[in-house]
Amino acid sequence: MPMTVDSREPLPLVPAPTVARHLGAPGFTLNGRVAVTGDEAAVETVRGFLAARTGLLLGTAAEGVGIELRIEPGGAPESYTLISDAGGVAVAGADAAGLFYGIHTLIQLVRRDRDKWLIPAVRIEDAPRFAYRGVMLDVARHFFPVETVCAYIDRAAALKFNHLHLHLSDDQGWRIDLPSRPELTRRAASSSVGGDPGGFYSAEDYARIIAHAAARHMTVVPEIDMPGHTHAAGIAYPDLVETPVLTDQMRADAAAFASPLPAEGVPYTGIVVGFSSLRIGDPATDDFVADVVTDLAAMTPGPYLHIGGDEALGTDAADYAAFLAQATRAVAAAGKTPIAWHEAGAAPSLHPGTIGQYWGFVSPTGDMDAKTRAFAERGGRVILSPADAVYLDMKDAEDCPLGLTWANGPTSLHRSYAWEPGSVIPGLPEEAILGVEAPLWTETIATAADIDRMAFPRIAAAAEAAWSAPHARDWDLFRVRLGGLTALWDAYGIGFHRSDDVDWRDDDA
Repeated sequence: MPMTVDSREPLPLVPAPTVARHLGAPGFTLNGRVAVTGDEAAVETVRGFLAARTGLLLGTAAEGVGIELRIEPGGAPESYTLISDAGGVAVAGADAAGLFYGIHTLIQLVRRDRDKWLIPAVRIEDAPRFAYRGVMLDVARHFFPVETVCAYIDRAAALKFNHLHLHLSDDQGWRIDLPSRPELTRRAASSSVGGDPGGFYSAEDYARIIAHAAARHMTVVPEIDMPGHTHAAGIAYPDLVETPVLTDQMRADAAAFASPLPAEGVPYTGIVVGFSSLRIGDPATDDFVADVVTDLAAMTPGPYLHIGGDEALGTDAADYAAFLAQATRAVAAAGKTPIAWHEAGAAPSLHPGTIGQYWGFVSPTGDMDAKTRAFAERGGRVILSPADAVYLDMKDAEDCPLGLTWANGPTSLHRSYAWEPGSVIPGLPEEAILGVEAPLWTETIATAADIDRMAFPRIAAAAEAAWSAPHARDWDLFRVRLGGLTALWDAYGIGFHRSDDVDWRDDDA
């Protein structure tokens, strides 16, 4: 369906809705006399966002025309409709999440017209393509305070993402305080890449993040990466890990990145991967995994717990398979659905229903696709995170001051958009795809400003891949729609990169 206000300019909506029609009539004028009514939580959300966008503080007592917000059960989960004309605006969600997403569509529509604020006359019907729409923030390579994580939640939720994957442990640091294993944060949380300060989340901090996310209809997915990426765990519990296994490739990577190599018992501040491993088959390791999984599951209300499983290059293949079988069973025993990176598909005895997360390329190499299909063949589903499309830590151009280039070189905005989730893994049916996730690894990213610089605008391309129906996706229209969000992102204080692919337009001038 066309998404046009007139024949010249698409509606400034990202991700693209399923159906959006201009009604060919005068729009709705926002002013101080407009009231917002309906669902109480939604009313306060709209008033807050409109105040940030326009400076207007709208009332809540209905007097004539206004904005009506309501929940009308019966539609698809997270779906909504939005109708606006000169007589008012009505947003109806099939559930609270759908109403929330309809509100963000409403906010994107707001435009200044000389001395007035207008919402065009439109009818929108919208629902998500995939149930899981995620962003991942790596807080292990560099640690970020609760306020920064919550700000990222706000930014992602506005683009209709509904999961936040927190990468809580890696070789460089352990970031979550667990009651059964206090040495993890006491001894292994103070380091980061480059010798930068570390840190960790207390149980109260983690609960604040979860509550902030839940208020924005976002589920937190914690990850403890195992059996590799465990050097920090070994700083706290040396008897649980093997001696680092170094290869010629790791030495070459260390030289290329001017990164130190790991040393047994010394906190790691470099970015080489694949050298660490838990000591598999040791009863003490089994106890450690059970303790960590049980504690984290008890702290996490969401249904998922991610156990990593990637880049375990220092782990024997048979040991790796045995460990993943045991770890996924431990997660299930704790009442959660396990998620693991796609390498875990090689383990034949994963707990049935384990979800696989694919981080290979848009065109799979080697046996990446077979390992990924294995999850669906065993009753699980798949989250797609192709690194050369949605890894937000990849440079967007050769001269980008941050980021890496290992995922087939720099990832431009165009490349981050021009992929189709249903075509990545041959033989994987659409119903086996749980959703799309855009990870942000932080080897080179140390501040909130760095997060904004690398995530925006490419996070919008990932949002559209996750939410929008295939028929609604169009690169040329996306570039125009994205440019229409310039003033809104400025109002939100997002320090986004002004990609040359987009004509950024400040319509509030």
